[in-house]
Amino acid sequence: MDTTALLVGLLVGGLVGAVVAWLSARSALLARSAAAEAERDVLRERVGDLEAAREVDDATASLLAPLRDTIGRVERQVGALERDRSLQFGQLGERLTEVSRSTESLRSETATLASALNASTVRGAWGEVQLRRVLELAGLLARCDFDEQVTRVSRHGATVRPDAVVNLPGSRHVVVDSKAPMSHFLQAHGDTVSEAERAELLAAHATALRRHVEGLAAKAYWTAFARSPEVVICFVPGEAILATALSDDPGLYEHALSRKVVLASPGTLFAVLRTIGAIWQQDALEQNARELLAIGQELYSRLNTLGGHVTSMGQSLSRSVEQYNKFVGTLESRVLVTARRMHELHLASEQPPALVPLEVAPRSLSAAELTDDLGRATRDDAYLEREASHRLAAGGEASA
Repeated sequence: MDTTALLVGLLVGGLVGAVVAWLSARSALLARSAAAEAERDVLRERVGDLEAAREVDDATASLLAPLRDTIGRVERQVGALERDRSLQFGQLGERLTEVSRSTESLRSETATLASALNASTVRGAWGEVQLRRVLELAGLLARCDFDEQVTRVSRHGATVRPDAVVNLPGSRHVVVDSKAPMSHFLQAHGDTVSEAERAELLAAHATALRRHVEGLAAKAYWTAFARSPEVVICFVPGEAILATALSDDPGLYEHALSRKVVLASPGTLFAVLRTIGAIWQQDALEQNARELLAIGQELYSRLNTLGGHVTSMGQSLSRSVEQYNKFVGTLESRVLVTARRMHELHLASEQPPALVPLEVAPRSLSAAELTDDLGRATRDDAYLEREASHRLAAGGEASA
């Protein structure tokens, strides 16, 4: 009995334990299932969010695709520009190096030229070369429109030798001197000259140019040439050289004009020479006009003579026609009558020819240039002769 009860108790305990275990397992399974469902819902929401985000990203990517392409092109262009910039900077560096070398060479050549121009003989030769260049640029020809280094004697008995003498129409001349001082000007532009020394040298340059003007005025070049204007042109071979002197001494130009000396830079002298060239052209035109007038007058005289010859020829032709018509009238009225009679008597087998007087007369002159010089009587005689020839021709036709 006890064993049976024990067994029953064990069996019931086992069943209760099994039920409890099953219930606990079920509850665990239910909890896990609920957790899985909750996680599933969370994952489903995350998937939805991710899909929405992906759609937004796709839309954004589609919108940004042209921008991406544009940025790519810009990057490529920037790369090309960068390469070109590097290349250009390299070329620019080379050019700057060449310019630097050229500048150094020019500086050395300028220094050499400045040192050479410090010699008076070199300065004079350079001024003469500059003067010749300006003369040739103005269109003047050497030994034709201007002469160089002409030696003459002035009214003071002194021998003068200007650098150039420009010829004008009417055997006139303009004297040009190119020995302007410039040593102080060149010294003032040295690299080691201070501002105070430069100002002193420029003042000395203006003073030297004023003294040169006084020397030219004293020489009186214009007295050595016949029919020359009382003026001499002082050629300064540089615009800056003259401008610097006038800046330091503003009254220098008026003083030079009062002394019959004209200070001329290359530009001013070029304008003066072009004016002289225009005067030569005008003089040539006037000479051609005078020659054309003389030729026209001679041609008019010859035309008058030719008109008289034409009138004489017309009168001769009119008389010849008149004599011919008279001859035809006499032949028909005196000779052919007998010939027709012989034909009617069968003494001749051929009929005498029929003669026709001339009806064409020379054309009468109607131009006033040809008729006015003939005189009234001559024109009347010509008219009467034409009328008589016309009447004779009409009489011959009537007799025929």
